[in-house]
Amino acid sequence: MEPLDSRVDRYLDELSRHGDPLLERMEERARADDFPIIGPVAGRFCYQAARMLGARRIFELGSGYGYSTLWFARAVAENGGGEVFHTVWDESLSKEARAYIAEAGLSGVVRFTVSEAVAALKESAGPFDLIFNDIEKDGYPASLPTIKEKLRVGGALIVDNMLWYGRVFDADDRSASTSGVREATRLVYDDPDWSASLLPLRDGLLLAIKVA
Repeated sequence: MEPLDSRVDRYLDELSRHGDPLLERMEERARADDFPIIGPVAGRFCYQAARMLGARRIFELGSGYGYSTLWFARAVAENGGGEVFHTVWDESLSKEARAYIAEAGLSGVVRFTVSEAVAALKESAGPFDLIFNDIEKDGYPASLPTIKEKLRVGGALIVDNMLWYGRVFDADDRSASTSGVREATRLVYDDPDWSASLLPLRDGLLLAIKVA
């Protein structure tokens, strides 16, 4: 099931064309290998959020081969410099990301870690201005306390796949991943320390500001 009308998807894709050769190569790699990346619509949003916050320290929970990292790194560099933490379990993905980021000339602002993402966040010194969450969906609820601890007041949490390809609308879908997405959404919306909105961009992006 597609959560958005295909016409809206196509329109947003058209508007979000960036003409960047490196990003286009990374997008083509994702299409060829059926590898999940956030894509240009969500990438543009993440970049804008980081610029609006003036973010200098960003932590990614689940970074793949660095597509979202590149959007965040450009924002941080344009904000005056800082750190973007790229975390993946897979050494080969980390090597790919290092190569892409080096090609973009942004190695100086990216820190690479091969580790389980939430464990890496726990071990990292906060606070962070922005945390991006794109780990396994059944792990979303359990990640929230660590995210909340490491994010500064006024900082932003962005969570990907919060419409979960329409599965959240299926009352009969009680799988661990779908349940994790639903529970994490409810936990953030019900917590007075967060001010949250679920944006129907791509597969659903949750934007939450830590207000207390």
